Amino acid sequence: MVESRHPGPVRPAVRLRPAPPIDPPCTDEPVDGWPRPAAAQLALDLFEAHRRSAARPAGRTPGPRPTPAGPGRSASSIPPPAALVTATPEATRAAQRFVATCLEILNGYRPLGQIRPMSEPARSADVVQELARAAARTGPVRRRSTRPTVRLRRLRVCEPRPAAVEAAAVLAGTNGRTWAMALRLEHRRGRWLCTTLQVL
Repeated sequence: MVESRHPGPVRPAVRLRPAPPIDPPCTDEPVDGWPRPAAAQLALDLFEAHRRSAARPAGRTPGPRPTPAGPGRSASSIPPPAALVTATPEATRAAQRFVATCLEILNGYRPLGQIRPMSEPARSADVVQELARAAARTGPVRRRSTRPTVRLRRLRVCEPRPAAVEAAAVLAGTNGRTWAMALRLEHRRGRWLCTTLQVL
């Protein structure tokens, strides 16, 4: 019986080739064959770090780097490392609830006045004004639409001190625009109240 199948294409054998001569030499190879930079070319010293590590004493370790202070911020105002850890579960849930309420207001599912009970009485006018300004950016809301126009992409929450939460949220609109929302909640009289809200 004659086999009717045709043999498949033959793959070429894998060949190993030497590295091209344009690769930089290793640190243990001599530098004699490596071309020097031209007149208008910046010199890149590939062996300076190797020389510095060989010149440094073996017992000496580099000390901690000082934390740079930004403009208008002294080194003493930098928060302690414990403040950069994520917040407690209760504080995280409070921030999530507040951001969810803000999103429902921005999407037209809730009236703007419902944010007042969730904000500190002395600062509720500022919070409402900031949220109204952000709602004006979304444009007219279609009442019959079930799809939200603004969605939450990411939420980061930290607790710089007990009973105070700071959160940063990334919001995405339907037209591809991305917003940022920063807020601060403080635990007062058994409730989490917003003291600062900023939408960028």
